[in-house]
Amino acid sequence: MKNLYKYLITLFFIGLIAFPSDNLYAGNKDRSGQAGASELLINPWARSSGWGSVSTANVRGLEGMFCNVAGIAFTQGTELIFSHTSWLKGSDVNIFSFGLTQKIGETGVIGLSVMSMRFGDIDITTVDLPEGGIGTFSPSLLNVGIAYGKAFSNSIFAGIIFKIISESISDINAQGLAIDVGIQYVTGELENVKFGIALKNIGPRMKFSGDGLSLKTYIPSQTTSFTMNQRASEFELPAALNIGAAYDFIISDAHRITLAGNFQSNAFTKDQFTGAMEYSLKDYVMLRAGYTYEEGIGKPVDDPEYRTTVSKGFSAGFTVQVPLNKEKGSSFAVDYSYRATDNFNGTHSIGARINL
Repeated sequence: MKNLYKYLITLFFIGLIAFPSDNLYAGNKDRSGQAGASELLINPWARSSGWGSVSTANVRGLEGMFCNVAGIAFTQGTELIFSHTSWLKGSDVNIFSFGLTQKIGETGVIGLSVMSMRFGDIDITTVDLPEGGIGTFSPSLLNVGIAYGKAFSNSIFAGIIFKIISESISDINAQGLAIDVGIQYVTGELENVKFGIALKNIGPRMKFSGDGLSLKTYIPSQTTSFTMNQRASEFELPAALNIGAAYDFIISDAHRITLAGNFQSNAFTKDQFTGAMEYSLKDYVMLRAGYTYEEGIGKPVDDPEYRTTVSKGFSAGFTVQVPLNKEKGSSFAVDYSYRATDNFNGTHSIGARINL
């Protein structure tokens, strides 16, 4: 336990150093909309999103690169995931994700994740041509993560991930860097009690630049023109602190029920509380559901004073997993999740997972 306290205290002070002083007022609704790169708060993976990304304490393997990077330290060999998310179905926004984790040595794991968010083709419009007809452009958001996780003992696991952020359209773009750090602690006679803490999206401010910020103008009474460059404001990253716990009820060798809870303190949006449950039948079939609460989530959608999210809070999902080689522990799985939303037909994710 002494080592646990040391790790938690160290992580706490890392957070104090990494968060700018004005970020310490987490969950301040008056700061909503002042951060950018909000795609960093979107979980692209089908398994963990099926119960509201509650698994800060008990995520295992590659999906820890979003929930808590310490979770990748549990990778026993090689894990691959391909995932597709139909974000706010009906909006034509799609997220494509790929990830790989590989165990190195006795206790180390390295990981790579790529998340690409596409919005389709959008008509180019001008003041003179508000209806378009002069071509299209396609925004692109890309996040690449490189992670390292390590098991310090049978109980303590930690990790760090460096993320490269890219946002662009045809004539303007922004790049940035962010870091996540996390730790997990496992205890209990059956190793069924789990705690976790993660600091996410810590990094310098980002800023857009490019020809799209240039404007051609004319001097009155003259025929010559000149180009005027507009200055773009810098913006913060959506920093967050997650604290979670989970407990596995081992009913028998075939049945397991897991209860999990998570608190997410957001620097630029409202704080969130998530509670969830998962049922597992021999790890062949897993069913899960969760609910995420934030202030005002039950208010009417057209009440902007209180309602600031399109999410209804409910999420659910399932996994079907088939063992490929029981001796090596390899398997193939298909994951699905649904996240309920207002004004759209929900968010749907499906992923294919291979453990070797």
